[in-house]
Amino acid sequence: MPLTFDARTWAPYAALAGLSLEVGIATGRGKARGHFVEDLLFTHRGLSGPAVLQISSYWMPDQPLRIDLAPGRDLAAALALAKRESHRKLGNELGDWLPRRLADTWLGATPGLAERPMPELRDDDLRRLAERLQHWELTPDGSEGYRKAEVTLGGVDTRELSSKTMEARKVPGLYFIGEVVDVTGHLGGFNFQWAWSSGVAAGRAV
Repeated sequence: MPLTFDARTWAPYAALAGLSLEVGIATGRGKARGHFVEDLLFTHRGLSGPAVLQISSYWMPDQPLRIDLAPGRDLAAALALAKRESHRKLGNELGDWLPRRLADTWLGATPGLAERPMPELRDDDLRRLAERLQHWELTPDGSEGYRKAEVTLGGVDTRELSSKTMEARKVPGLYFIGEVVDVTGHLGGFNFQWAWSSGVAAGRAV
């Protein structure tokens, strides 16, 4: 499901609604950690798109999201090289690696920063900029809820069911299939496939 943020936190990004880009996104720790590289979509109230729909299955209230806005790239090295070799403005340089609207919004928090030529910028400032872009951490205050959810979590414990027939081990003649069972797949049709497959198994058994 899409995740939302309080109005004050989201105010700088609300105007980016409709913008999409590939990101790395993670939340949680240890066995409860989720990580995906998928497309993220900015909305008026927060974040959506495949990246957030996937990670929301792992997200818990008051838990931060960790977002890399340039996955697979070394922005710190790229900005350091640009400082040595380019006389372009920072906004133009950053716009080569991020959607320009996002680059302008990000740099807009520091007046005049986007217009500064690369050679005038300090190495430490460029490193910090790259760090923030590739380790953006923010905590949702909620979600769009069940009405916009793609799949559900939880359900009947699979250990209580026959894996061949979906029949309850303790109640003969009682069957559970699909999302009522504690089986959750990633996006991409896996949940549909589980619903159909478990339905066929139970139907044949009946």
